[in-house]
Amino acid sequence: AQAAQTDGVALLDVAEFNALPGRGVQGQINGATYHLGNHRMLEELGQCTPELEQRIAALETAGKTVVMLVGAKAVHALFAVADTIKDSSRTAIAELHALGINTMMLTGDNPHTAQAIAAQAGIDRAQGNLLPDDKLREVEQLARSGKVGMVGDGINDAPALARADIGFAMGAAGTDTAIETADVALMDDNLRKIPTFVRLSRATAQVLMQNIVLALGIKAVFLVLTFTGQATMWMAVFADMGASLLVVGNGLRLLRK
Repeated sequence: AQAAQTDGVALLDVAEFNALPGRGVQGQINGATYHLGNHRMLEELGQCTPELEQRIAALETAGKTVVMLVGAKAVHALFAVADTIKDSSRTAIAELHALGINTMMLTGDNPHTAQAIAAQAGIDRAQGNLLPDDKLREVEQLARSGKVGMVGDGINDAPALARADIGFAMGAAGTDTAIETADVALMDDNLRKIPTFVRLSRATAQVLMQNIVLALGIKAVFLVLTFTGQATMWMAVFADMGASLLVVGNGLRLLRK
């Protein structure tokens, strides 16, 4: 749109605009229907020729995502785009691995692009050509062997975000559906907040267990002293207010995390 404005090109109005989950979008311009989407959509429209397959395969092997503009009878344009991996994303993946967490990428992009991006980012495994239901099945299968966290930002991620033990939505660029479905909304696109969240969660669980043991332990000791006749008034005060202050003080250590 910015390039069109710069070049003085008039934008055409699009009617009957619809999203095609896992495939692309469609709409009507001047009464003609157009589709803009991925390889799967092109095959379903019956517009895939051997020549196109060859060009698409070459681009996908290079790690690029190919988007096609398709009319009623022909493919009008191919757009090859590639994701740029942020250094912060590589760092986030490395920190997750250091925490003992395995990583996996679930994407609607073609498998070649998925593997290329996963290799650049340091992700353990990658699955491509996945529809929303496919992502949901992958998360359900992973959940059978352990806890699963899902990070997503689009409508296609919503079912998997809801099924995961904990879902993270990228709040800066995420859709409303993803944000409403997820358990946690990150307010920017910095993935390093995820390992930070994990570390803080583990520290919180550890402090919570310490506080339970500390409170019950003090009460148990005072109870034993009471039955043996050795308890005093000051011991009773410490067992009550003292234990509460110790628990609060221990919990305040989390502010330094």
